[in-house]
Parts: sequence; structure tokens; C-alpha cells
Amino acid sequence: MNDSDLKRLSRLTAILIILQTKRLLTASELAEKFLISKRTIYRDIKALEQAGVPILTEEGKGYTLMDGYRIPPVMFSESEANALITAEQLVLKNKDASFVKEYTAAISKIKSVLRNNTKDKANLLSNRIVSGQNNNNDRTSNNLSALQLALTNFNLVRINYFSPDNNQTTNRTIEPFAMYTFEENWLLIAFCRLRKDYRAFRLDRIAGLTVEDEVFEPHKITFEEYFDRTRKKCLPPLP
Repeated sequence: MNDSDLKRLSRLTAILIILQTKRLLTASELAEKFLISKRTIYRDIKALEQAGVPILTEEGKGYTLMDGYRIPPVMFSESEANALITAEQLVLKNKDASFVKEYTAAISKIKSVLRNNTKDKANLLSNRIVSGQNNNNDRTSNNLSALQLALTNFNLVRINYFSPDNNQTTNRTIEPFAMYTFEENWLLIAFCRLRKDYRAFRLDRIAGLTVEDEVFEPHKITFEEYFDRTRKKCLPPLP
């Protein structure tokens, strides 16, 4: 999925949410809100209809949802809400700016559907939880979100990677495989076509990144098998 597809998906979701909050919307209003043409809005409305959303067109007035249609609300228990709030405090200390941004947007949407009494308690808890990690709130990378999408959509990625061992930056074409966090930094496990093997790349050492439209074959090994292979490489040779 490329950036254009992601933007459209985000816009379709936003249109659906707006249709739930307003009685009638014209194509002109939607076009003005999203800074696109009315023709694009017509295509978006058609796409939602084809997806099964019951949108009614009132001639000369605009679009409306069929009476009674709603996206099913998501209900959280107080304990579930507390878990999300606790996770939020940990995420805010993360060093990847894109991760913090996306999670903050997501948690805001989640808070909006909490019951009022649960929301009040969640906000109280939010003010009473402090994480001791990354006290300076340093942001050392901004690529996590893009790499997550590349990983799940099997897109090739081209990176400029700095290696402090030899103080050199190399151009790599990689196949994202897995991710994990270590000492507050994110690492990407990927098959490196330059080295013809799996490598671990620290996100804060990626100087430049481009997600390609070209896709690769999904990896056959599991995360556990990758770690097994890594451990075996570190073992001393048998006498």
C-alpha cells in the first residue's frame, strides 16, 4: 500500500465518521474540508457504497447515512482503559517520533469512546503515572511507522545506513522482517540484499529511507528461528 492509498483510506474513514455526526453533507463541503475536487469525493462516496455503507443521496441537498446505521461502538472496561493509559505513558517516552505521533492520535480516538466516568478515571490515572525512561524525551528516529507498513505489506525499502564501527554510510536494499525494541531504541530485522543475510538495523542510524512499490516474497522463517540462527552464529566453534 503506497502513500496515496493510505491517504485515501484515512480520508474514507474520516468521511464515514463525519457522516455519522452530521445530518447532511454536500460534495462541496467535503471537497473543501479535504482540499480535493468534488469528482474525487464522488469516487470516495462510491467506494464507501461498494464497501456496504448505506449512503443515501438526497437530490439537491447532499449525502446522509441510512437511519439507524452506526459503526459499532467499542466499549472498554475500566481495567482495559487503565492498561491503555499506562501504555500511553510508556509510548510517550519512546525515541521514535512517528510512533509517538501515531499512538497519540489513536489513544485520542479511544478516549473519545470511553464512558464519561471511565474517561474521568482514565484522565486521573494519566496524571498520576510517570515513566522514568528517556526523561529528556529525546526523539532519535522518525521511521518506525513507515517501516511497520513496509513490513506488513512486504515492500522493499532502500536505506542509507550509518555504521559507527567504520564511520561509513552505505546504501542498502532491505526486506523488512521483524522489529523489536532494545534500550529505548527500535531495531529492524531485515534481509539485506547487499550482505545477502539478515541484519539488525538501529532506526536512529538510518540517515535516509525510501519505501518502494516493489514487493518481495514473504520470509519463510519465524522470529524464533531467526534468533536461533543468530545465537548459533555467536557460539564458539567446536574443538
